[in-house]
Amino acid sequence: MSEPSPPRGPTRRALITGASAGIGRTFAERLAREQMDLCLVARRQERLDTLAAELREARGIEVEVRTADLTDTEDLLGVCAAVAERPPDLLVNNAGFGTIGRFVELDAEEEDREIRLNVLALTRLTHAALPGMVERGHGSIINVSSMAGLVPGPFTATYAATKAFVTSLSEALYEELRDSGVRVQALLPGFTRTEFQERAGVDAAGIPDFAWMSAAEVVEASLDALERGEAVCIPGLANRALSNAQRLVPRGLARRLYGMTIRRTLDT
Repeated sequence: MSEPSPPRGPTRRALITGASAGIGRTFAERLAREQMDLCLVARRQERLDTLAAELREARGIEVEVRTADLTDTEDLLGVCAAVAERPPDLLVNNAGFGTIGRFVELDAEEEDREIRLNVLALTRLTHAALPGMVERGHGSIINVSSMAGLVPGPFTATYAATKAFVTSLSEALYEELRDSGVRVQALLPGFTRTEFQERAGVDAAGIPDFAWMSAAEVVEASLDALERGEAVCIPGLANRALSNAQRLVPRGLARRLYGMTIRRTLDT
């Protein structure tokens, strides 16, 4: 039996990209518990339909499904138009993926898709949502970045660079929008148990258990930080300790250590 839903108050709505799995799906499930109506965006229609049906039945909320490949210009512009027409109370830019390997050997088209999804789609959707949020004086955007963006990432060069962009953009917008009633957060997870590693081709066997977090823990930390109005959320004590340590290490050394760590996953 599912847990009872809280009484339904004023209608609030969240739009989540990459909602069919992992952190995106967990955001959907968590926000549904708060009785937020949802718009779920992802490429996999069957997964979205299944999730939407589950949430409608369990929570009695409205769930819209939009199947879209956000690396496709037409699909992206369609979602942006919908966002601009009806800005959500919360936009979660979660869709993204990573590649791993020597940059010179990676497929150029796949690197291009990675930049279009992680950077361009996120930027366009943020830009589409903000005017309506600013006009009404409230709204929130969570941009899912990564701990990988804190230092240059040998063997994940494009991914780390895209996430550095996401963090920088989000922090800049947080400051621009100060006193507007609109909040922007950069969420920087570390190792999270999702499908991400498998898709990226990362051998996770050598990563110690203490380094991992569940998607539920990441989402809870993000929403708590959003409530506190924090510009950057690094979930988990281990991740925050690593972030603080990186600030004390010379950038060249941090770069080399990162490269050595990732190289081991390539050689196994």
